[in-house]
Amino acid sequence: MSVSTSGAAAGQLTRAEAIRDAALTLFAERGFRATTMNDVARAVGVRAPSLYNHVRSKHELLREIMVTTMDELIQGFHAAVATTCDRVEQLRRATEAHVRYHTRHRREAFVGSREIPSLKPGARRVILDKRREYSMLFRDLIDRGAKEGVFVVRSPRLVAYAILDMGIGLAAWFRPDGPCTEEELAQSYGQFALRLACRGPF
Repeated sequence: MSVSTSGAAAGQLTRAEAIRDAALTLFAERGFRATTMNDVARAVGVRAPSLYNHVRSKHELLREIMVTTMDELIQGFHAAVATTCDRVEQLRRATEAHVRYHTRHRREAFVGSREIPSLKPGARRVILDKRREYSMLFRDLIDRGAKEGVFVVRSPRLVAYAILDMGIGLAAWFRPDGPCTEEELAQSYGQFALRLACRGPF
């Protein structure tokens, strides 16, 4: 599986950003444990010792990548639901934001799903807490909609997990030049989420 799409041209990045971008690509392609700081240095075009002017360790790179990923997902949810009080629209927009993130940030999603065991215990707790916070945003939204009679679900938790898993799975197969565009997928997955949660037409 190739997940080497870079987020920006190397010439547009600061040195610290280029190091993070190279590490992200290598972690996605080879795995965290199989990647060395020498590998990252070669990808950036510098000597390995100079990396430590910008980052403390390989683990710190992984932690920063995963924290940033979760913070961006959480912020994306809040931005998506902020402009409407309609629960149906909030769920649709939150799901679409979830999908767009995972089509635009496939490397981050892949590393975030696979490399949790590679984190040290303290960092792992931070990431697991953020993942729990993110899933609870969807769960609480669906639960509020159910209490208001908008959604009819037996388990808001299971519906939230299903929606999250649908989006996460995109990182494994979405291609910008594939048969479906990002926007088509976002709209389709938004409809799927509503079918999981809603009764009647929407």
